[in-house]
Amino acid sequence: MKKLTLLLTSALAALGLTLGASAYAADQKNELEIFSWWAGDEGPALEALIKLYNEKYPDTKLINATVTGGSGVNAKAVLKTRMLGGEPPDSFQVHAGQELIGTWVKSDRMEDLTPLFDEQGWKDIFPEGLVSLIGTDKGIWSVPVNIHRSNDIWFIPKNLEKWGIEAPKTWDEFLAVAPKLKEQGVVPLSMGQNWTANHLWESVALASLGAEKWESLWSGDLKFNSPEGVAAWDLFGKILQYTNDDFSSLSWQQATDMVVDGRAAFNIMGDWAAGYLNTTKKLEPNTGFGWLPSPGTSGNFIFLADSFGLPKGAVHRENALNWLALLGSKEGSDAFNPLKGSISPRKDSDLSKYNQYAESAAADFARDTIIGSLAHGVVANEGFMNDFASVMETFLKTRDSKVAAELAQQIATKNKIGQ
Repeated sequence: MKKLTLLLTSALAALGLTLGASAYAADQKNELEIFSWWAGDEGPALEALIKLYNEKYPDTKLINATVTGGSGVNAKAVLKTRMLGGEPPDSFQVHAGQELIGTWVKSDRMEDLTPLFDEQGWKDIFPEGLVSLIGTDKGIWSVPVNIHRSNDIWFIPKNLEKWGIEAPKTWDEFLAVAPKLKEQGVVPLSMGQNWTANHLWESVALASLGAEKWESLWSGDLKFNSPEGVAAWDLFGKILQYTNDDFSSLSWQQATDMVVDGRAAFNIMGDWAAGYLNTTKKLEPNTGFGWLPSPGTSGNFIFLADSFGLPKGAVHRENALNWLALLGSKEGSDAFNPLKGSISPRKDSDLSKYNQYAESAAADFARDTIIGSLAHGVVANEGFMNDFASVMETFLKTRDSKVAAELAQQIATKNKIGQ
């Protein structure tokens, strides 16, 4: 029956049609399909959650539908096809904030999870600001599974000692030491494909603008093409002079590997890199690898949260609700996050299960100014994020700050940022 369903789906797709959810449901049994981009090096953390779910619900067949690609660049395209085609997964990974609310909530394709939050007591367990971020005046739309930090700079302490340098705390310090690294045949700052450039840009822009003006970009009070906005691109251009020429062909892991292998001195990446360095590369925090807030951003915590929602029309709704309950539980959170490199969104997390990096991130999250990430869907809707990738491509080719700033303002207006 399943093969017949797949054949029918393929045949209808060739005609520009889709198989209705009810027909598809007839082929389904006691299953749960979860959709994410956690594959490869990010897989162990997800597998820990799957193991827990299988132990709790052994009669349910869990289908792990992953689409590879950092930051969900490929998964989002596949998800869009399925959602618009009326065949949503039972639950799917999404960045908390406008990435979900500005797309699938806005188009009325998600279930309100407020009853689940009330049942589980999560409104008191998750920080109030986080609950506000994942909700609107009409409901709460996803369950956060982690808190990631975007603005970290990573390095290998023994390499810095060998090269006779220290990790930079400001971009002026970086720009001063970068030529010395190049003289030794070392890439000062490794970078990967387009989305990692967006990721780097938000750290540079925060350092250039400061927290208040960064927030003003998204409220509409500061224009992207203002002198301050142009200055952020100017600084970004100076930094790009010291990145690797082959960046467009590298994944974020490969860019991180350059640091591990001693081909590069530094890399700016979210703290899933901590999970990669510790779990995959078997390096210990502080001794094997080191970190600081990205230059010029000390006291600020650019955050993002991975979360899962419940799409309307999910075939196995009750199984999906069980999955969401596990994600938000203390047991699930503390099984997942130590392997992922992230910290728990729960206020009662058991920090004894986390390494030194996570302990430091938790302490910073509690005291720093919390800043929403652009690259990972917190502050802007998906339309702006998609358009910003094109702005970045233009800048990487032209290095023209004024043009990039003008284009950024145009897409902000188009996507109603701050309106």
